[in-house]
Amino acid sequence: MRKKSSIQALVLVALFTALTVIGTTIKIPLPTGAFVHLGNAVLLLAVLLLGYLKGSLAGGLGFFIFDLLNGYATEAPYFILESFIVGAAAYGALLIFKKKPTAIWQVVVIGVVTAIAKLLMTQIKNMVMLLIAGADFQAAFAGALTKLPATLINVTLTVIIVALVYFPLKKALVTTMKRSFV
Repeated sequence: MRKKSSIQALVLVALFTALTVIGTTIKIPLPTGAFVHLGNAVLLLAVLLLGYLKGSLAGGLGFFIFDLLNGYATEAPYFILESFIVGAAAYGALLIFKKKPTAIWQVVVIGVVTAIAKLLMTQIKNMVMLLIAGADFQAAFAGALTKLPATLINVTLTVIIVALVYFPLKKALVTTMKRSFV
């Protein structure tokens, strides 16, 4: 029974990794060079459905694979780290509801906490990149702020999508897991 559970966990991590790659591949380019995508929604769903470690790992690996396949190899390691930090924020918010949100508003709260973490991580990353490039602190901060609109669109879309699909996916996952043990 334990071996079957381990195999199911591995399959679910692989599934959410693949879904993160696909979700990030489905993108809408913005004039800033950034793009809006669904990968963040998959990461949040993975953490909500699989737990912190498995969900963050799935999201991080998905972003890593996407980056390697699409010319962003230098950023790939960062997004694994970011997935675990943003995943920790999601999981911390999930703990407020004893790991079992029962209403859409609770999922929205979890999504907003996750969105704030993602926005902070994006601001910090972009600031550090500008500081490394030689900008002073004020210029780096201001320059990083100009890149936040794309992330703001992404996290808003993430909150809406996750609020709409979390409960149906949770029910489907629970039903599937019950059937697989019969």
